[in-house]
Amino acid sequence: MAEKRYLMTPGPTPVPPEVLAALAQPIVHHRGPDFRPIYRQCLDRLKEVYRTENEVLLLTASGTAGLESGIANLCSPGDRIVVVSAGYFGERWAGIATAYGCEVEHLRYEWGETPTADDLDERLTAIGGASAVFVTQSETSTGVVADVRAMAATAKDAGALVAVDAISSLGAVPCETDAWGLDVVVTGSQKALMSPPGLAMVSVSDAAWEARAQARCPRFYFDWERTRVAQAKLDAAFTPAVSIVVGLNVALGLLLEKGLEAAFDEHVRLGRACREGVKAMGLELFSPDDDSSAVVTTVRVPEQVDGERLLLDLRDRFGITFAPGQGPLKGKVFRIGHIGYFDVFDITTALAAVELALAEAGADIERGVAVTRALETYEHAPA
Repeated sequence: MAEKRYLMTPGPTPVPPEVLAALAQPIVHHRGPDFRPIYRQCLDRLKEVYRTENEVLLLTASGTAGLESGIANLCSPGDRIVVVSAGYFGERWAGIATAYGCEVEHLRYEWGETPTADDLDERLTAIGGASAVFVTQSETSTGVVADVRAMAATAKDAGALVAVDAISSLGAVPCETDAWGLDVVVTGSQKALMSPPGLAMVSVSDAAWEARAQARCPRFYFDWERTRVAQAKLDAAFTPAVSIVVGLNVALGLLLEKGLEAAFDEHVRLGRACREGVKAMGLELFSPDDDSSAVVTTVRVPEQVDGERLLLDLRDRFGITFAPGQGPLKGKVFRIGHIGYFDVFDITTALAAVELALAEAGADIERGVAVTRALETYEHAPA
């Protein structure tokens, strides 16, 4: 096993040393004066990153819990909703909604396809509207980033609320909560926000609060009102993950100090460098070959190569962990994450290791070109 480790997945992502140092601080009591100023600053910074004046609720849970809270607070059993799905996490929206008894109109795409507002408009018209539309901005299983702005406008025109899975997109690509009229936006701590797993964040619009007052799905821990009331007093409805909140606050400070636009531009440049390096080896992309693919680069495994064995080899020999394919893509693709605390040299390290491992696995790989192409692309093609 290699001693030095590289985490190149689209979540969890590497954590900056400043955040690690914050996580190592002694635990403070979550209802005491030591924690409240940090809690307040973290909540304020979240609103800046979300680009919203809405309440942002902080839950000690995974991103999926944030998604479930969206269904539980917006819906009643029997409600007709539309779920837009083009991969593993769109399917998760649908699975949660079905478990809560919603009537799910599933606008389903082949994995790797990009959803469109025109298709959503056609479906909403055909079914006579829906109470809410649930979409995934960054489909991490495929690398596709949907045009949430256009889809939200279509849903609003049809009188529907809009809930967005931005778990791997918030802080990596533009997501204008207020300007785009997004009613619910869910994210997690372990992606572009450069913190350990364990926190989910949910922004809630005024219209979504009104829907919650009428919704009849059962909820207790995920009841937004409990969290809102507690946060108004700089308290927490339930014991929060204190150390992760402290770390997240530091990470948000780093992100805002750099500037969101600068972060968006950097993710575009890293995505370009990664894609060009992959193509230089003669490999085929599964994710889109354009600047929308700034979160993760998904690569087809050459036919003669065992995809699962390849990832184990990369981990054990070189200490590099990539994400495998999910669902029907298992063993057929691997995913290189570049959101959060990454730079171009992480990308070149990853590409060099892929080149070595594939060549030794018998793939016909052009040697020595991936790193050069990636660096040239990064240097000469600014966002």
